Amino acid sequence: MDDIDLQILRELQADGRLSNQELADRVGLTASPCMRRVRQLERDGVIQGYRAVVNPEAVGRGFEVLVSVEVRRERAAVEAFEAALADIPDVIEAYRLFGSPGCLLRIAVADLEAYERLWIERLTSLAGVTEVNSQIIMKRIKEPRGFPVDRPRSAGASRPRP
Repeated sequence: MDDIDLQILRELQADGRLSNQELADRVGLTASPCMRRVRQLERDGVIQGYRAVVNPEAVGRGFEVLVSVEVRRERAAVEAFEAALADIPDVIEAYRLFGSPGCLLRIAVADLEAYERLWIERLTSLAGVTEVNSQIIMKRIKEPRGFPVDRPRSAGASRPRP
């Protein structure tokens, strides 16, 4: 990837609805080469998709909880737990972690009562789960806005000194 590809990525992360002509203007290309670059980034898997950012409260999911889950450290238990998460739409992000906790979930529901039902009926009853701890989000300070897109450093490159 060159600097133009990186600029394309920055622009599309900021506004995925840009027309090809608007994008081309912003990165200093004509429309045709810009489209070729975008299509190549898509084929290479660099651009994995386009999404709308939805206001959670507008869809009745303004109550968010970060949940740490411990699962028995057995392959079958971990696989069953991960498969079960796919069937719980309230779980909007899930990460398997090294160390403890073994898993971190981000859950979005309507309110505390809805979370309590989910906790009792689904989370604590999943196969292999030994512990569930909840942290209610008080305030979202920083929204996900995409990844920083900069020129990658090589592994052996020295860093500038402060």
